[in-house]
Amino acid sequence: QVQLVESGGGLVQAGGSLRLSCAASGRTFSLNAIAWFRQAPGKEREFVAAISGSGRTSGYAESVKGRFTISRDNGKNTLFLQMNSLTPEDTAVYYCAVSRRIGYYTRRDEYDYWGQGTQVTVSS
Repeated sequence: QVQLVESGGGLVQAGGSLRLSCAASGRTFSLNAIAWFRQAPGKEREFVAAISGSGRTSGYAESVKGRFTISRDNGKNTLFLQMNSLTPEDTAVYYCAVSRRIGYYTRRDEYDYWGQGTQVTVSS
């Protein structure tokens, strides 16, 4: 059974940084697209960043471009999201997701496995 467990969330002041991790177990995802999404209260879950299996292709939502960096360690089956220059608008539950597909994808419906989420709260 596939399991994704996020960690690293918490409370941080505006301008601060956090590093989220997502540990995958149950199978190897070294070829699969993986991504981070987030959901703020009262809003739809939205795309944040994605990376291909090789790591050569990555992309970001406009709102986080230049501030967030997605990376992966295939040897450890782990996904990361480095978040810098955080603002209160980044407050949300952050979810990692893995696709059965090989490549690079940004839509929610292209991802098959989801973690339980980790809360990120940015105070002003």
